[in-house]
Amino acid sequence: MIVRSVSSKPLDFKRSGISRYHQLATLFRRRIEAGQWQVGAQIPTVDELATECGVARATIRQALDLLEDDQLIERYRARGTFVRKRPAENLWCAVGTDWSGLLRPSYDATIEILHDEPDRVLHAFEEQIGTLAPAYRHVRRRHWRHGQPFLLADLHIDERLRDRIAQRDLESKTALRLISEVEGVEIADARQTLTIGTADIETSEALGISLDSPVAFVHRQALDQDGVLVLDAKGIYRGDVVKFDVKLR
Repeated sequence: MIVRSVSSKPLDFKRSGISRYHQLATLFRRRIEAGQWQVGAQIPTVDELATECGVARATIRQALDLLEDDQLIERYRARGTFVRKRPAENLWCAVGTDWSGLLRPSYDATIEILHDEPDRVLHAFEEQIGTLAPAYRHVRRRHWRHGQPFLLADLHIDERLRDRIAQRDLESKTALRLISEVEGVEIADARQTLTIGTADIETSEALGISLDSPVAFVHRQALDQDGVLVLDAKGIYRGDVVKFDVKLR
């Protein structure tokens, strides 16, 4: 069976500085990932794809060359082009969204301390929950896995808890686990907000990704038994390796 693709209007390639054939290769790879082009199925011809995408046949061939280099497709003279396999999933950073998932450690991840500043005063902000502490310890951390940085995080921790947090814990525990295991602290409320955006210059350099790459912004807050905001954590995850597991029931 030949899988046909339908497009209501020509693609606009002017929104990116990336070459057209690279953009098309990404589009075609996504069609294989989503099952629109199934393994074993014949994909549209070069002429059909050129007409659909509004580009030259040579551009389509260049895009298909990239997929062939990745062994995702096979070309046969006089028979056509067929999907060989789906791309390997590269989402190796799974982040839970329920309490137990957020406390779960990632045993093969390492944490690098980039900055540790005492006595920073936070001012009230729109999303704030609870009452602000008199001062906070500001810690910037970078998380690594498989030799790649995947998370840049800024933690503001109630300064009064400094002596109860060991350096080894700061270098190994997730933010919420770190604060929930502090002696004498009982977490009465915790919130998490997730938004999607793109990397700025600082983030792209810290995470080793290109400017404007997709990222996930995660804001976590935790209140102690007295209603004090003991943790305000803001993290930026690389969008190409992270997935968020949401427990609905």
